[in-house]
Amino acid sequence: MNETTKSANRTAARDETADDWTDEERAAMKERARELKSAARRGPGTAAADGERDVLAKIAEMPEPDRAMAERIHALVRANAPDLTPRTWYGMPAYARDGKVVCFFQAAAKFKARYATFGFNDTANLDEGAMWPTAFALTELTAADEARIGALVKKAVS
Repeated sequence: MNETTKSANRTAARDETADDWTDEERAAMKERARELKSAARRGPGTAAADGERDVLAKIAEMPEPDRAMAERIHALVRANAPDLTPRTWYGMPAYARDGKVVCFFQAAAKFKARYATFGFNDTANLDEGAMWPTAFALTELTAADEARIGALVKKAVS
């Protein structure tokens, strides 16, 4: 294969990959890049206060009913895991320990989904046997749902 053919093949592969990302996914990646730049500029002592402000601002931007769910999730996480640091993660409210995201809320509107998601990353202590859930679809929050989320958040940070 000559160099021109190799170059054309690489370009074609890149073009196909670029079409795989939705506008919403591209926007989330750009938000993540902004978050990383912003965090690098901040001093280490301001992360918690700035993170709280950023999360509350993102929640305020959400349409209903995502906003109401995000507000309740935020309150539940803060009450059940006060040691977690609020921060944004790909433009979503998230809660971290030692700089690593433990749990996050993804609004339904974020990727034009039919439900919001509350999820946990691998740093969460939720292991239960060989298989366990790490994300939950939310269409509304009942008192039972809130109790379950509170218990999961406590377990995740235990």
